[in-house]
Amino acid sequence: MYKTGILNSDISKVLSDLGHTDRIVIADCGLPIPKGVRKIDLALTFGVPSFENVFEIVLKHMSVQKMIFAEEIKTENKALFEKVSQTKVEQQFVSHETFKVLTQDTVAIIRTGEATPFANVILESDVLF
Repeated sequence: MYKTGILNSDISKVLSDLGHTDRIVIADCGLPIPKGVRKIDLALTFGVPSFENVFEIVLKHMSVQKMIFAEEIKTENKALFEKVSQTKVEQQFVSHETFKVLTQDTVAIIRTGEATPFANVILESDVLF
């Protein structure tokens, strides 16, 4: 049995299979999921689990070289923007419309119960060496 790490077997499998530059999304409960992209639905109710909880745990277990956010997070969700800005990972900002297009080329979208605006991120996988 898996002793440490992420207990959700779907997330654990996705992270184990990532290659360099593969991308996953951590999303609020309102982000559209493109057809053909794997959805890992963790949402139980509004706010549970939160974007922040899932984001922090995934970052502990994934080597990330870049994070992509919608530009709108800076003005429409300042509290979350301030928290995610504290990471030392490269950050890129695009329009929300562009963000939604980029989700079409991701390995999986992890849907949280987050119900605040623009609480979404695309995480781009790094290499360990």
